[in-house]
Amino acid sequence: MNNMGLLEAFRMAFGALHGHKTRSALTLLGMVIGVFAIIVSVTAVEVIDVYFKEKLQFLGSSTVSITRTQPIQIGGGSRTGRNRPNITFDQVERLENAMQLPVTISPMEDFVMGKMAYQDRETEPNVFVMGTDEDMLGNFSYEIDSGRFFTRDDVQYARQVCVLGSDISKVLFPNENPIRKIFKAAGKRCEVIGILKEKGSFLGFSQDNRVYTPITTGFVWYGGANRNIASVSVRVHNAVMINAAIDEMTGRLRVIRGVDPGEENNFEITTNDSMKAIFEAFTGTLTAGGAGIGLISLLAAGIGIMNIMLVSVTERTREIGIRKSVGARRKDIMRQFLFEAFFLCQIGGFIGILLGAAVGNGVAYYFEISAAFPTGWAITAVILVTFIALVFGGYPAFKAARLNPIDSLRFE
Repeated sequence: MNNMGLLEAFRMAFGALHGHKTRSALTLLGMVIGVFAIIVSVTAVEVIDVYFKEKLQFLGSSTVSITRTQPIQIGGGSRTGRNRPNITFDQVERLENAMQLPVTISPMEDFVMGKMAYQDRETEPNVFVMGTDEDMLGNFSYEIDSGRFFTRDDVQYARQVCVLGSDISKVLFPNENPIRKIFKAAGKRCEVIGILKEKGSFLGFSQDNRVYTPITTGFVWYGGANRNIASVSVRVHNAVMINAAIDEMTGRLRVIRGVDPGEENNFEITTNDSMKAIFEAFTGTLTAGGAGIGLISLLAAGIGIMNIMLVSVTERTREIGIRKSVGARRKDIMRQFLFEAFFLCQIGGFIGILLGAAVGNGVAYYFEISAAFPTGWAITAVILVTFIALVFGGYPAFKAARLNPIDSLRFE
């Protein structure tokens, strides 16, 4: 008997919603928008978070970076950081010679952005000429596809040799072997000695649209031997010793850069974990903001549901009176109106989750990265819409259940 009552309440709730399609659709729309706002924001943030974590894998567990300021700054950074002295190539060499623990140190500097040319073929003027040393492959997670990379002699004697990113090789040498060919790198003659394997893009910027030359060659071509080195990668040979290596290089760098005792460091040493922590704090803030906007939208949708249900109670007063006169109890009337609110919320929530996940993963499609689905937030959204159905549908249902059947039958 109880099961029959539930089935009848379900049937009547569906019938009432189907009989007022426009009103039901408008109520659904408010719920869809609220849930969509939550899911689309947290999905997009989760996709970005996954993207950063995947791209940060090049900083292995035994690799750290040394930079003048924080490599990733939220809010523009401090004036103190901007006024720090440059990390020069001479300082990098002194650090490498001073380290006692076994490490491999490799600098990376972007010298100029320009056009690469070979015979009648040329690239767009947006290719970076990067300077580095013989240890770049292992420290920055690159691989050689053909030819060779720099040797210590290439760096020591500032030889005019270059290694091309895969995109540059395809543009300048589409149908021939580029090795030993002479081309112009931003106006400088350079011999191709190797091609790098494709590495992909980061934040929409290709990592294969670059030309690498010995850092000493870059100083000869473009000057600025005391210029700031953009990034210095330090690979610790034994991952267990990474904390000891960080302590040693911190002490060595303080001496090399003339930091007085008691003063804070005028450089940054960044590990994979510390960079992840920065991104997690950033994406956490974005998630909270997006979820907050969505919750406000859900609250507005809940108020809309209450308003619609109150109108529905008024319009169906005579129907309620007839049902009560033939034996319907208060809990039967209340159950029917609660089911109507429940169906509206759940259907709207389900549509909002699907649309939010689809649009949020548009970020993944744009950057050609892994898609993500915020399972935890989807479950939270279902719980929230159920709560809204009970809270905002409860009062109209209670009001309908308390109607006097005699007065209801007289209602016009």
